[in-house]
Amino acid sequence: MKNLLVNLDRIGAFDEIVDVRTPLEYADDHIPGALNAPVLTNEERVIVGTMYKQVSPFEATRVGAAMVARNIARHLDTLFSDRPRNWRPLIYCWRGGKRSGSMTTWFNMIGWQARQLEGGYKTYRREVLDSLVTLPCRFRYVALTGHTGSGKTRLLHALDQAGAQTLDLEGLAAHRGSLLGALPGQTQPSQKAFESALVSALRGFDAAKPVYIEAEGRRIGALSVPDALLDGLHGAACVEVEARREDRIAFLLQDYAHLFDNPAFFKSQLARLIGLHSRERVERWHRLIDENARAELFAELIDRHYDPAYSRSSRALYTHLAKASHMTFRPNDADSVAQAEALLAQLAQTSPAAN
Repeated sequence: MKNLLVNLDRIGAFDEIVDVRTPLEYADDHIPGALNAPVLTNEERVIVGTMYKQVSPFEATRVGAAMVARNIARHLDTLFSDRPRNWRPLIYCWRGGKRSGSMTTWFNMIGWQARQLEGGYKTYRREVLDSLVTLPCRFRYVALTGHTGSGKTRLLHALDQAGAQTLDLEGLAAHRGSLLGALPGQTQPSQKAFESALVSALRGFDAAKPVYIEAEGRRIGALSVPDALLDGLHGAACVEVEARREDRIAFLLQDYAHLFDNPAFFKSQLARLIGLHSRERVERWHRLIDENARAELFAELIDRHYDPAYSRSSRALYTHLAKASHMTFRPNDADSVAQAEALLAQLAQTSPAAN
C-alpha cells in the first residue's frame, strides 16, 4: 500500500476527492469539494467502536469489514457507477488508515487509479491551522466600518460585483455578527468548517490587490475569527460607511423582518442586553415587539444600543479609523454596484494602496 499513499501537496493532481468518513465527521469539516462516500455509517462506527472495547479487536474488525464491504458495494452501484476507466480519485479518512485503505484497494482492483491521502483528514487539518497563522499576513485589507444598518454587507457584495477582491466573513460564518445576527433557517458551520472555508477563500486571492472586508469583532455568532486575520483587519485602511438614519431604519426593517415571525426568540435575545441596559428599557422594547411597532423599535435600538456600542468598540480597535475615507451609502437603492464602482474610483484617486 505504500506506493498508493500520496502527500497533501499532490491534491490538485486528482479528478475527485472522496471522504469515506461518517456523515457526522464530514459535516463537522472536510476538504473543500470532497464527496462523502462513507464506508461506515454514523451508527455502524459506534457499533464497531463499542465492540472493539467490549468484545475484542478481532471481532470488531471482522464485523466492521463486512459493513465496509457492503457500503463500498452500494457506492459502486450508485455514487460511482458512471466514473470512467481512467478516473483518478484521492481517498481519505480520519488518519489515512483502514477505512480509506479499504476503498483505495478495491478501486485499484477494479482498475481505477485511486490513491490514499497519507495521514488523512488530520494531515489536512494541521495544514489548515498552520495556514491560518501565515496566510492572512500576505494581504492588504481595506475594512468597511460604520454603524449598524449602514449596509456594509450589501456594499461588500456590490464591491465584489464591481470586480474588487472581497472576503465575506459573515457569509462564511452564516451569521451577521450581531446579537440579532442569526440567519433564518440556517445554522452556523463548525469552527473547523469555518476555518477551512476561510483558508480556501484566502488561497484564491491575489496578494498584489487589496482585500475588502467588513469590520468584525473577535466573534461572529458562535465562531471565532483567527488572530492573524484580526490583526490584519485591525491595522487595515478603513472606509467609514455612512447612511442617513431613515435609510438605516428602513434597511433594518427589511433585513431583520424575520425576527418578528418569532417574537419569543426576539425577546429572549434582547433580554440578554439586561445589564448593558436597564430592565425597564428592555421591557419597553419587548412591548414594542408585541405592538408590532417595528420602526420605533429599530430607531430606539440604533440610538440606545447600536450606535453607542460602535463608538465604544470600533474606534479602539481600528488604528487607522481616524484617517478613514468616507462614503455615504444608500443601502436600499438598486444602484449599489454603481455606488461601489464610484467608491473604487474615489479610492484610486485618494488612496492608491487601496487599489
